[in-house]
Amino acid sequence: MRFLVKQLLSASLVIFFCSCDIGKDTDQLPDQTFIYVLGVAQDGGYPQAGCLKKCCIGPKNKPELRRWVSSIAIVNNAKNRCWIFDATPDFREQLQMINDVTASENPVNIAGIFLTHAHVGHYTGLAHLGLEVMGANKIPVYAMPRMMNFLTDNGPWSQLVTKKNINVEPLQDGVIININDQIKITPFLVPHRDEYSETVGFHISGPNKSVLFIPDIDKWELWQKDIVAEIERNDYLFLDATFFDGTELPGRNMSQIPHPFVVESMQLFANLSIKEKQKIHFIHFNHTNPLYQPGSNARKVLNNAGFQVAEQGKIINF
Repeated sequence: MRFLVKQLLSASLVIFFCSCDIGKDTDQLPDQTFIYVLGVAQDGGYPQAGCLKKCCIGPKNKPELRRWVSSIAIVNNAKNRCWIFDATPDFREQLQMINDVTASENPVNIAGIFLTHAHVGHYTGLAHLGLEVMGANKIPVYAMPRMMNFLTDNGPWSQLVTKKNINVEPLQDGVIININDQIKITPFLVPHRDEYSETVGFHISGPNKSVLFIPDIDKWELWQKDIVAEIERNDYLFLDATFFDGTELPGRNMSQIPHPFVVESMQLFANLSIKEKQKIHFIHFNHTNPLYQPGSNARKVLNNAGFQVAEQGKIINF
């Protein structure tokens, strides 16, 4: 009975969240490995703490409009394993999302966590692995050198190491990690506000598809790589869309928050074919971003131009 209830919950979750363009029939899930979008919000989530403006009133009153902080996972149903990209403040809910779509009655085995950087939306969920909550045992946490030092030298994260809740595994720029015989993970440095650690994106190469995950980056022209070329050589790209344009934070100097505005990215990608544009799924939305609203002019402009908004709960054939 428990298994049947879980399957019904899984089906309803996927139907509620997933778009049919790259969604997957839940009957096929138990034997497949797939990418699962666990969240799409900027570090503060949606709604954001302390916001009393119109942008956050809807999700405060309607839980179904709430969105977790940006994260994706690789889920292997056959072996009840997952690899999570960024441990967000919404880690509890996101781990439950994974358990709700897996076939096993047992909790999913977290085979690894890959961290992009040391901003609050991307690593603080590690706290759930500690003594006070899950009491996890040697979960591999993959991190760049400065990120490793940040975790091992600062509490409470260092306690996760000393208590062996996590094993911190080293990453190097451009060096491949083989998580199994079919999937390769490659971190790559990106320019960003690096007070405590480096910032990386991840290239995920699977048996049939490749995915680029860049939730945080400064302006595209500051990156040593050509993002247009990366679009052409990958199948799915989750790209930083923190702000739609420069008008969202009146009174703030937006040059001090140098994320690429969505309108800038759309202009940069304007000459791509529709097929190439549809690979792009914008993610990591600030609570002010009008792309949260399906009927907004911003969403219409984006969709009419051929681009897509990352949807929480989306399942991608991999």
